[in-house]
Amino acid sequence: MRFAGLLLLSYLLGSINFAIIVLMLLGKEDPRTTFSGNAGTTNVYRQAGRGWAAVVLLLDAGRALGLAALALALLPFALVPWVGLALVVGNRFPCFHQFRGGKGVASYLGFTILIAPWGAILSCLVWVVVHRIVRIPFIASSLMILLLGGATVAVSGDQVLPIAGTAVTVLLILYNHKRNIVTLFEERRRQA
Repeated sequence: MRFAGLLLLSYLLGSINFAIIVLMLLGKEDPRTTFSGNAGTTNVYRQAGRGWAAVVLLLDAGRALGLAALALALLPFALVPWVGLALVVGNRFPCFHQFRGGKGVASYLGFTILIAPWGAILSCLVWVVVHRIVRIPFIASSLMILLLGGATVAVSGDQVLPIAGTAVTVLLILYNHKRNIVTLFEERRRQA
């Protein structure tokens, strides 16, 4: 019962999209209608600047960190990654925003901070370095997600259930970047 309640709570809290709300309060366009069409930190940065992007990132990651703390306190570790999946599903398919949301990167980062702090720190450093080199946010984010997933698997030991929950979450977030990948390949092909 506790597990089902936390899954539902995670999905509902994930469905509150801070990028959409902050930009609406600032009188800016819906982030899903501009640039990459993603309701996330990068589009907030593009529309409102670094400060507001940081606010959205902190709100997303803070909410996720709180949910991770709750899940770790109330559930066996094997079920915790599944709560993170529900959060990412809520972020991607938010019931409060016509089921069109973000990709779940900041949410997964925040959720992983308590599970594998070293993985969260390393993934942030990798994001910064990779972004400085390639200047393409989704590539840096994809590597970040792979590191976060790897760190979670590492602390899971040989338990199949948390590894499976982690794998599904990582694959969902990577799949959410499909449009970015297709666009990048089309641009490279035109340049060739």
